[in-house]
Amino acid sequence: MNLTKSIGIFDSGYGGLTVFKSIADRLPDYNYIYMGDNARSPYGDHSYETVYQYTLECVEWLFAQGCPLVILACNTASAKALRTIQQRVLPFKYPNHRVLGVIRPTAEVIGGYTETNTIGVMGTRGTVNSESYPIEISHFFPELEVVQQSCPLWVPLIENNEHINPGADYFVQKYVDELLAKSPAIDTILLACTHYPLLIPKLSKVLPEGFKLVAQGEIVAYSLADYLERHPEMESQLGRDSRKQFFTSGDERRFDQNASIFFDQNIVSARVKW
Repeated sequence: MNLTKSIGIFDSGYGGLTVFKSIADRLPDYNYIYMGDNARSPYGDHSYETVYQYTLECVEWLFAQGCPLVILACNTASAKALRTIQQRVLPFKYPNHRVLGVIRPTAEVIGGYTETNTIGVMGTRGTVNSESYPIEISHFFPELEVVQQSCPLWVPLIENNEHINPGADYFVQKYVDELLAKSPAIDTILLACTHYPLLIPKLSKVLPEGFKLVAQGEIVAYSLADYLERHPEMESQLGRDSRKQFFTSGDERRFDQNASIFFDQNIVSARVKW
């Protein structure tokens, strides 16, 4: 048995690194391969078919690198591609591989954060338009009201490292105001994009006191640890050399510079050319 296999982590760009950081902190011994499809990012405004094709291409690339388990650390990919890959591709082409997303683990626990049974979901247009969060949350917490708000300019601001500048304040305030105007009962906001945790300092300043901001990193990390404990047939395949490899379809120098902000350590990546 090959005990050098890795856990693959995929995102359309940098945001999945916030999830990867939480996973690596919780499960530091495993080997990981991160793939950021920066050349085709952001995914948020692409069609279902385009997101599916891009995501499948990256997942299959990770499979080819020796990853029997891949985490879609991207809400848009999880919303638009995960189920099709799980139902139509894996059983017939990769029966011994698994692909997991970030939406279901979040939906399973989000009800525990709210006292008013009303949560706001802030995400990309693709995630919001898919209705994936209201559908998934209703399975576990049918009593919850889910109010959504798309934030199409947040990812470009973050990917260009403009989120730290005062000019980003307007767009943070704008989308928060639009969300809260939809329901006065909201007391919890789910950041349904893995880029958005970098905006928490600004969000904390504009939200009323007592609001809960929920990022997905620790939730997904806990869910993955639980999955590996329940699936020893998968866990036993994974190498434990604490090896981390980073790949991007974009410019590797730019990726390394920006990725270090998300992952909180220096990163050296290699480029994948489609």
